[in-house]
Amino acid sequence: MENRQFVDDGGAVHDLIPASVIATVPAAREAAERHGREVDFDFLDDTAVLRLLFHRSQDTSKAGVLGCLFALPLCVFVAGAWPFWDLVASSKPRPFQIGFIVADVLIVCGLLLAMYLLRRRSLLDVSNRNMRCRVRLYRKIVVIARNGGADVPLLYPHYGMYASSRKFFPGAPELPTPSLPEGNAPK
Repeated sequence: MENRQFVDDGGAVHDLIPASVIATVPAAREAAERHGREVDFDFLDDTAVLRLLFHRSQDTSKAGVLGCLFALPLCVFVAGAWPFWDLVASSKPRPFQIGFIVADVLIVCGLLLAMYLLRRRSLLDVSNRNMRCRVRLYRKIVVIARNGGADVPLLYPHYGMYASSRKFFPGAPELPTPSLPEGNAPK
């Protein structure tokens, strides 16, 4: 990666929009300062934002692996249940049909519970939740800048929202400062 680049949800590399571009819009600058005080973060510091986006990329990649591992069995037992019912189970006796429905529901619920339990520690970790909250606010600030006329691409910062990012925990420890990938160190 070159200097001042980050990785999005899909693994593509994008350039970081400098804070000077975002700060040209007074409403975005004010929002960055206000939200920065709320979550103890400098949204107008390119190095800090780059590290934040690096943490977000790492967090997303960990969740993506679990999602891929559980997506296939869920697809088989949710979407595959209807063809099986239509082709096989509908012509079987009632006890078989009831057993099929119960087994399918138990498998799907078990998969969902296993996915939650494997992801629970990360979802409840206050340091990760603070990072997600900051990323959500950064996205909000960038949208204000784009709407105010700043030269910001439409989908920047090129990722989706976090569901567990609403509350900030002031006393939580910070995530360790990452060593940025080669060639991406601040100038």
